[in-house]
Amino acid sequence: METILSLCIGIGLSTACGFRVFVPLLVMSVASLAGWFEPMQGFEWVAMPAVCFGLAVATLCEIAAYYIPWVDNILDTVSTPAAMVAGTLATMAVSSGEMSQFASWAAAIIVGGGTAGTVQMGTVALRALSTATTGGIGNPVVSTGEWMGALLLSVLALIVPVLVVIVVVLMALLALRWFKRRKNLKA
Repeated sequence: METILSLCIGIGLSTACGFRVFVPLLVMSVASLAGWFEPMQGFEWVAMPAVCFGLAVATLCEIAAYYIPWVDNILDTVSTPAAMVAGTLATMAVSSGEMSQFASWAAAIIVGGGTAGTVQMGTVALRALSTATTGGIGNPVVSTGEWMGALLLSVLALIVPVLVVIVVVLMALLALRWFKRRKNLKA
């Protein structure tokens, strides 16, 4: 049961990493410092005040940079692999001690990195659509939704991880339904 719960937390955090790379890591760090979350052995660095400060600065810079026209599109190029790494680390930091080291890393890479990468590619497509249809004027709205979604998912992943997984699955199904409907309209 502990393994399933930790994977649910990992899925929620890695989904948030797909929206913003540093927000979930900052939430984990703040939660660790407050005593609400204990990272897995080897990831105690998340609970260091200096790391929390560094993540706060990185988070503010990342959020601000996404509000600069055209910089946001350039950042998507760098953010995709970074989100996959952050999703892997976030999932590994919450992984259960019941699994072997190999199984934990495999799950973190596949579930965490895969989820973060998939979400990040979706946000890249959404930003490209926004740029193409509004000339970039609508991108700040997309950026606001992304960082707010990352913050909400990160907090909820630590509080009610099973609910977050249900929300993530529902979001994926709605996105697939929207793409399918859009494809049928073009045909």
